[in-house]
Amino acid sequence: MALTKVEKRIRIKRRVRGKISGSASLPRLSVFKSNKEIYAQLVDDKDGKTLVSASSREKGVDAKGTKTEVSVAVGKAIAAKAKAAGIENVVFDRNGFVYHGRVKALADGAREAGLKF
Repeated sequence: MALTKVEKRIRIKRRVRGKISGSASLPRLSVFKSNKEIYAQLVDDKDGKTLVSASSREKGVDAKGTKTEVSVAVGKAIAAKAKAAGIENVVFDRNGFVYHGRVKALADGAREAGLKF
């Protein structure tokens, strides 16, 4: 039987996560998108801790406009929080999603705000 869309994404996610991991000095920028919202967090995999997070549900994020514009705002918010925490370099984890559309917009917003990956 063919795999569902979610099963395919989870397979891709497992394959990617086998190759990348985050640390305190170089955390992993993990992205999750639902049909309505988008979430990003910086994760230290060695200690199993989330260092910084941002989402389109937060009050500080400008959630007006299209979903792609909101994704750019979330990218800028996560980058600003990372800078405040003293983090400049990250490893990008698209979490099995295609690097296109909202995921790409979030990454571009984070890069614009000064995050390097």
